[in-house]
Amino acid sequence: MRRFTILLLAVFWPLWLAAAPAPVLLLTLNGAIGPASADYVHRGIEHARAAGAQLVVLQMDTPGGLDSSMRAIIKDILASSVPVAAYVAPEGARAASAGTYILYASHIAAMAPATNLGAATPVQIGGGDEKDKPVERSAAEKSAAEKSAPEKSSQSGNSDKPDGGAEPSSAHTRKQVNDAAAYIRGLAQMRGRNAAWAERAVREAVSLSSAEALEQKVVDVVAADVPQLLQRLDGRRVKVGSREQVLATGGVAATAFEPDWRTRFLSVITDPSIAYILILLGIYAIFFEFSNPGMVLPGVVGAICVLLALYAFQMLPVNYAGLALIALGVGLMAAEHFVPGFGVSGIGGIVAFVIGSVMLIDTDAPGFRIPWLLIAGAAAASALFLMLVFSLAVRARARPVVSGREQMLGATGEVLENVAGETYARVHGEIWKVRSGIPLERGQVVRVTGIDGLLLTVAPGQRGETK
Repeated sequence: MRRFTILLLAVFWPLWLAAAPAPVLLLTLNGAIGPASADYVHRGIEHARAAGAQLVVLQMDTPGGLDSSMRAIIKDILASSVPVAAYVAPEGARAASAGTYILYASHIAAMAPATNLGAATPVQIGGGDEKDKPVERSAAEKSAAEKSAPEKSSQSGNSDKPDGGAEPSSAHTRKQVNDAAAYIRGLAQMRGRNAAWAERAVREAVSLSSAEALEQKVVDVVAADVPQLLQRLDGRRVKVGSREQVLATGGVAATAFEPDWRTRFLSVITDPSIAYILILLGIYAIFFEFSNPGMVLPGVVGAICVLLALYAFQMLPVNYAGLALIALGVGLMAAEHFVPGFGVSGIGGIVAFVIGSVMLIDTDAPGFRIPWLLIAGAAAASALFLMLVFSLAVRARARPVVSGREQMLGATGEVLENVAGETYARVHGEIWKVRSGIPLERGQVVRVTGIDGLLLTVAPGQRGETK
């Protein structure tokens, strides 16, 4: 009987495995989209492919992020052999700016109730400069928009612009908007979604709730949670590349894919505040090593911090003029310690340091600006250090000279011996030839009154006498 059971298992086990539904992988994106987010999604999709998953659920709650990271995620989604369902959840979440593009790029777009998406205008154009004031679109642009868009009066998510069709006037900002509009329109056409609203989300920064998005064919499904989403996707046909796949997600529990140590480490060091602190620690440590050669530890720590910061900066939109100003500012403040300039170098260093810190991160994307409090704190700490150095320098100038000719005058010593008419005394631990107007005896205390080359002129002194 036992052998018969083993035989049955050996025959039917592969059939049972073939009949079991393929797994579903759950990725979670919370917060601003950056290099760590792109790395996490890339690794998650690769893991899903290796594990033979039938679906990747990308759960999002994001205010947006960096354009480069967003495009890297979209490239991974478009190249994926496993369908990706972008899901805006939980309730109250949003997929703003970069999140909207990712939603449009995914094979399936889903939202939870009480969520929203949209406001996909490139953030760099939001400066509000006089040259970027809205102007009317050209007649050709208006005509194209009127042909492609449904009646705006029947749509939700009104434009933030009073004329509903204004755009920035500068060539640079118009180029950004047109590029972003073409990009999201292409994604919408690829996935068969509402391309007209997608373009409005870019040009007019409009937003939609989950119910409105479903009504206007911006998303495919509205589901309260991941289990309900998988139930509603069961049996759905999804086109992946040149093939069509039927999902069998009913009753399948999604398996969460957690970020590994590399992604978590990348998330920490690519935080602009952390990268900013690392570069400051590195520069200060290296200057400290140069001012105290041979200590080794500050140099090692400084080199590691600088290299980590530079690795993070090459993934972030960094203005290298700002980075150079920070280095110049720290250098000028350090120079005040070595070459006192009555505070001129130090004050100039603080000014350069603050300006460089403000310029360092060249983006207005949410979550990627260095906080003003951190900049103010670093500048204040540097100013306090500068004041400390300046006060020490002033005190040092007020102290009596402790070397050279001035240091010897008034010093006391002890007569050692008289040899062939020449007298020798120990002064400050050194043996000097001395002369005096009166005879001196061995062991007698003398005080230096003059210096003539290597000959000291002395007078009798008293034991215990100091300069």
